[in-house]
Amino acid sequence: MHPEIEMFGSGRITSAPGVEEARHELSRLFLPVEFPSARASSTVGLTLNAVIVGRTTCGYMRFREPVRIDTAEADNYHVDIPMTGRATMEAGLGTPVYGTSRTAGVFMPGRPVSFDCSPRFSQLSLMFPRDDVRRELEDLLGEPAVRPLEFAADLSMSSAGGQAMLLALRMIDRTAAQANGALAHPLAVQRLEQALLHSLLFGQPHNYTAALAAPSPTAGTRPVSRAAELLRSDPGRPWTVAELAAEVSMSVRSLQEGFRRSLGTTPMRYLRRLRLEKVQHELSEATPGTVTVTDVATRWGFLHLGRFAAAYAHAFGEQPSVTLRR
Repeated sequence: MHPEIEMFGSGRITSAPGVEEARHELSRLFLPVEFPSARASSTVGLTLNAVIVGRTTCGYMRFREPVRIDTAEADNYHVDIPMTGRATMEAGLGTPVYGTSRTAGVFMPGRPVSFDCSPRFSQLSLMFPRDDVRRELEDLLGEPAVRPLEFAADLSMSSAGGQAMLLALRMIDRTAAQANGALAHPLAVQRLEQALLHSLLFGQPHNYTAALAAPSPTAGTRPVSRAAELLRSDPGRPWTVAELAAEVSMSVRSLQEGFRRSLGTTPMRYLRRLRLEKVQHELSEATPGTVTVTDVATRWGFLHLGRFAAAYAHAFGEQPSVTLRR
């Protein structure tokens, strides 16, 4: 990601020179904030953009002036990814995170955070609803999370989790500006939101990391067969592995292991193949000039068109454009 690129420009919230408007808009979008060192007449030169993906808030903010920001206690999980400049981020009495384009901060619910930002500082700010993060973790574990989920505060943007998060954010940025882009389609929104959430749960160390990596119980074949039947009967439903596991009374990890043993794949790869078949059918039946490959692929949840075309060609022996023309 180039450090000078403004993100989510199609979702402009404000371009506010004054501190009062900046306080109001940041508090409305994320959580209550104060600028303790600023006077009412001070300028901060805030640019604020945001895109909502499902229930996850993806924001971009840039300050022309150096600022100090104090937040209220957070209700949700926050990830702050500096793009230009530097910031010292500190949650409560915890160890400060020295934020740069290489190091982001991850902050927990229930704690205030202070930011000391350099001039012309900009960052991406993600807000994950606390209940959604906990629910996803419990679905993956197959049991209740008894202890509060605690992430390590420093997120390396060169790590697998950091890179996966940036990849999803780039895709969201590209599609947000398109009138009928991926964010207009429920299957695509679901995939993007889950990509962000999984980049955090699987890529950033936390107090359940070892439990997520532990072997899962062996699954029987009957629930796996039932799960595959559910997917075949309704491939257009925005399935998650957690939903599917609940339908057949299994844990997520047991279902994944059952698919691997019985079918040599994962539930989501199995579903992806079913959706590829639906795309092929629609392209085969379409009247030339009435649809595009992009339209059909996006509607079925395929966001990366290069990867989609490769998967389609591997599955059916021809490019999707050939199917459409024929």
